[in-house]
Amino acid sequence: MPEQRIRVQIVEDDSVLRRTLAELIRLEDDLLVVSEASNGEQAFAEAMVVHPDVVLMDIQMPRMNGIDATRRIREKLPETHVVMLTKFGDDENVFAAIKAGALGYVLKDAGLEEIVRVIRNAMKGDGSLSPALVARVMAEFNRLSQSAIHNRQVFAELSRREVEVLECIAAGMKNAAIADKLFLSEKTVKSHVGSIFKKLQVNDRTEATIRAKEGGISPATQN
Repeated sequence: MPEQRIRVQIVEDDSVLRRTLAELIRLEDDLLVVSEASNGEQAFAEAMVVHPDVVLMDIQMPRMNGIDATRRIREKLPETHVVMLTKFGDDENVFAAIKAGALGYVLKDAGLEEIVRVIRNAMKGDGSLSPALVARVMAEFNRLSQSAIHNRQVFAELSRREVEVLECIAAGMKNAAIADKLFLSEKTVKSHVGSIFKKLQVNDRTEATIRAKEGGISPATQN
């Protein structure tokens, strides 16, 4: 038996799957199950006590989802690695998990050999992705990359004054307040707002604010 086994926490709200995973993992000489949790809150609380090496984390759970739990655990225990348990087609959550600090991703219906491999890779600090997810993840990253290029092109069309007006819109300011801040007439501000909406292809101030955030434009400070 290895001198130091990998300490694993299993977080899964399906009790049958959680117990099954625990029983299978316990068959491995180099792995040790130190905690089992059914929701994100419990996972975080127990992780603070047992300090697992690797957390096998479900995404969709009650009380606190796996993405939020991952973020909190990684903030407090940066040496703990998180492997997400995902289901096929749950692409959007996989990317959110990446941002939260997850290192590995494995499908719930993967075989024991693959799950164990991902846990061991995580312990070494190596990221892993279930083969069934690779094509979908690469396609999504490509889509995001193309979207980023498009956003840069769109925002490049805005004049300096339009960017200033957009910053004010993002801060929730009305036309009159924007006019006062930028020493413009309300008529001029209205014209700039209309031009911004057209260039960003949005219908209202809320959509413009969302696009501004996506483009990295910060809200203006209100005096």
